[in-house]
Amino acid sequence: MTSSDVKLSAARPLSAGAIALMLMLCLSWGFNQVAVKLMLPEVPPLLQALARSIGALPVILIVGALRGVNFSLRDGSLGPGLVAGILFGVEFVLIYQGLRFTSASRAVVFLYTAPFFVALGAFQFLGERLRVSQWAGLALCFSGVALAIGVPQANVDANVLLGDLLVVGGGVLWGVTTLVTKGTRLHLVAPEKALAYQVVISIPILAAASWVTGETITHVPGPLSIALMAYQALWVVGLTFTVWFWLVTTYSASKLSAFSFFTPLFGVLAGYFVLHDALTPAFGAAALLVIAGLYLVNRS
Repeated sequence: MTSSDVKLSAARPLSAGAIALMLMLCLSWGFNQVAVKLMLPEVPPLLQALARSIGALPVILIVGALRGVNFSLRDGSLGPGLVAGILFGVEFVLIYQGLRFTSASRAVVFLYTAPFFVALGAFQFLGERLRVSQWAGLALCFSGVALAIGVPQANVDANVLLGDLLVVGGGVLWGVTTLVTKGTRLHLVAPEKALAYQVVISIPILAAASWVTGETITHVPGPLSIALMAYQALWVVGLTFTVWFWLVTTYSASKLSAFSFFTPLFGVLAGYFVLHDALTPAFGAAALLVIAGLYLVNRS
């Protein structure tokens, strides 16, 4: 990818269609943490992530075939594809393990610290410039995370904080994966191919992690768990991630990631109404800081 390509995508404003797609993605991703938590009584977290990747792969390949995508490894994208795949696999080990300990509402806020790392990385490595308001937004995001983790709360113990930190680690790796996609030859390949690298490589990583932690399924999951698994695999990974990778190769990485401030909002609301997650004043203030910060980063 040339420097002119990076500058062109960085300068391109988000179209109405891109904004509508991002809202759809944010709504889907916001509910994903709730789906994982609802399945935990029947399916352990890493087995969920493994089944998700296995189920998503055929969807990605079918969509790619229908669009005439060339999945050949001779275009120079194998190296960065392997790196992105390893990051993707470890990312979901951290996120799904984190959801064992923390609530869906907290997880979705901490996961969407990813735009903080994308914006900093895009500024440092991709030449994207940030305005004063965007730096202020990043500062608000950081303050929100510090508040949520650092302020004592009655419903937060050491296990919850461990889960929070694992999910933050997943957010860091998501941000790095976005930068790898944006700043290497993965930028030049079809989004289905970029995602296929990650899903394929994540399968052995998640299988090994599940085996090491001794996860097992004791009985056949019920209809709700099966439906939620299909939601995660076919819709979230198979389709919405493909749309995401197309967007990130077309528009500014920091602007797109920051626009996902809607996701923690949708996720917190879903956790509250579906799982009845507790919303303490401290966490509510932290979530608002993160959401406001992400808004500032993306504001025109």
